Amino acid sequence: MNIGTFKLVNGQLLGSIATVSIDLARLGMRPVDSDNEKAPAYEIVALNVARRWVQIGALWEATSNSTGEVFYQGRLEDPSLAEPLQIMLFGEPEEGYRVVWNRQSPRREAMDGSRQPRRRQRDDAFGEGNATDDGRLAEQLNDEIPAF
Repeated sequence: MNIGTFKLVNGQLLGSIATVSIDLARLGMRPVDSDNEKAPAYEIVALNVARRWVQIGALWEATSNSTGEVFYQGRLEDPSLAEPLQIMLFGEPEEGYRVVWNRQSPRREAMDGSRQPRRRQRDDAFGEGNATDDGRLAEQLNDEIPAF
């Protein structure tokens, strides 16, 4: 789901992210200059109420296994947020970036403490869905909107 954009403005990458409960109207992407290969490519900074830039996240460069497309992934984290916001940016500096959000499924642990792969949650507040575990159509959708 697209939740924001970043564009090149006067040589700086500026943008915004907005959801139902978050409105970060003034964000910046600041390149990180580091020789450490594990360092992020960008820091994400926000303009706070005192009009000071504060770091609220970082982005690392990644490459899609299927398409070879380069993108950035990271998270925003601030005491004002209920939980960290995982984001990915797709695009290029000259044309701009789309900010994409996707909820991660919780990791499961086996009885021996080993981690099991993430599984899709059944209850995402949108109902059960209409696909089986192997991706086939389970039943026809009911077009009726439920009463609240």
